[in-house]
Amino acid sequence: MQNNNKQIVIRPFAEKDYQGVIALWQLTGIPCKPEGRDSKEKILKEITNPGTLLLIAEQEGRVIGVVLATHDYRKGWINRLAVQPEHQARGLASRLLVEAENHLYDCGMEIITCLIEEYNRHSMDFFQHKGYVEHRDIIYFSKRKYPDV
Repeated sequence: MQNNNKQIVIRPFAEKDYQGVIALWQLTGIPCKPEGRDSKEKILKEITNPGTLLLIAEQEGRVIGVVLATHDYRKGWINRLAVQPEHQARGLASRLLVEAENHLYDCGMEIITCLIEEYNRHSMDFFQHKGYVEHRDIIYFSKRKYPDV
């Protein structure tokens, strides 16, 4: 069992973090397409966008948390928030969320949103506890150029 009292650092994603982020998303059930939209090349390109911030929480060189904050110049988006199971329920997801929200507020966003799969009750409860309001009247559509994006 890992000692959870060791310092946790929250910092921007670096290329060396890629495998740890993908492994964390897969471990926590975040839909992930490392051969498509989540390839290292696509993530490295995405984080060059001025409104995008990919943060990781690191402990002793290991990725234990991650969140992606983006915006479309109208509203901010929180995506892919995940924390290693042994670090959950200790405030780390809240720390990551606050950092992501602050980034989006600094970018001028006044509305911050997230999309959560219907099966993910744990995430829904978390975001509701943080003041997010559920909108059941919105239906999500997507069109994909390729199946892996």
